[in-house]
Amino acid sequence: MSLMKRISLIFRSKANRALDRAEDPRETLDYSYQRQLELLNKVRRGVADVATSRKRVELQLNQLEQQQAKLSGQAQKAIDMGREDLAREALTRKSGLSAQINDLTAQHAQLQGEEEKLVLAQQRLQAKVEAFRTRKETIKANYSAAEAQTRIGEAMSGIGEEMGDVGMAIQRAEDKTANMQARAGAIDDLLASGALDDVTAIGGGDDITRELDAMSSASDVEAELAALKSGKSGTQAIEAPEGTDVLSTDEARERTEGNA
Repeated sequence: MSLMKRISLIFRSKANRALDRAEDPRETLDYSYQRQLELLNKVRRGVADVATSRKRVELQLNQLEQQQAKLSGQAQKAIDMGREDLAREALTRKSGLSAQINDLTAQHAQLQGEEEKLVLAQQRLQAKVEAFRTRKETIKANYSAAEAQTRIGEAMSGIGEEMGDVGMAIQRAEDKTANMQARAGAIDDLLASGALDDVTAIGGGDDITRELDAMSSASDVEAELAALKSGKSGTQAIEAPEGTDVLSTDEARERTEGNA
């Protein structure tokens, strides 16, 4: 196979595939139905033309028959008046009209036969067009139903072009969310282990500083607690015995404070 033949074969195959994808069977059926209607209209116009010709021949026959009857009357009248020569002339003309009438009668019969054939052909063609229209609508309905069912199946399975894009977008969103969650967990672990500093913590500093501050705070709490305990012991020492009034108790407290 030569190079040009291979190029031609590739081009035809790709063009055929592109045309097949672009073709809509419903549009093709509608176009075929339109062409059949145009053909039916042509047959109808042909029937009308033949009928018109037949009618024109009928009018000519009527005129010739009327002339023929008139010549017969003139011939009879000429015989009655003793004019045999005029009667012979009238009969001669009548004979010529008879030949024309015979020819027109044959044409009329031929046209009538053609008209009947065309009318029969028109009826058959019209029946076929009607049958094609019914079949066309049925095929279109089945094709539309199959197309809708296919699109629904593609949407549900996610293999359709549009739903495929949506599925990929959902997958990307889920991947990004998982990455963000993993990153947040890793940062929390690093902050807890001290590998990273918490810049928002009060006082800031590293983990050693924070631990020393915590120990200092605990020491302060213990010292304050001890002071409170010692203060409570002093208070118990100056409590008045039972039956002593409050003033005596106050005086004893003042003496104790003065001694101190």
